[in-house]
Amino acid sequence: MDPKQELVLVDTNIFVIDLRYKRDANYKIIRLFLDHIAENRNGFTTIINLLELCGILSFNLNERQLTELWFYFQHKYGATVLPAPDLETYFPSIVIKEIFDLLKNRTSLGDALMITVAKKHLPFISRMVSWDNLHFENTFPGTVSTPQEFMQTTVSE
Repeated sequence: MDPKQELVLVDTNIFVIDLRYKRDANYKIIRLFLDHIAENRNGFTTIINLLELCGILSFNLNERQLTELWFYFQHKYGATVLPAPDLETYFPSIVIKEIFDLLKNRTSLGDALMITVAKKHLPFISRMVSWDNLHFENTFPGTVSTPQEFMQTTVSE
């Protein structure tokens, strides 16, 4: 990874579109984005995102496929999951007030959990990529952009 390379938090919806909606109008830009972060090794996500992804896909995957997704996710995407995805560890310690403060700003529980875990385990991340970038305007402490916006600013630099 280039020392000046921006580190990026990737939201669950990016992975869902990649894995389930290959005919989606945004699929090509998502693939470019995911290939970019894999090549540069600058993508991160939280254990909350990985659990959310597994929950969403659990309706379509059998037990073996779900287990493979869990164990091979980091390898497949070249993205780091923090805290580390260990099935034997405890759920991340989270202060309820931090979650509730985000809920007061009209944040979903899943997004509040993810942001709280990201603040604790990924404090070095200043940019997040999501298709729901407007959901994070007043909740994520850094810049939030879509994959398309990210690729436009990255290519132009």
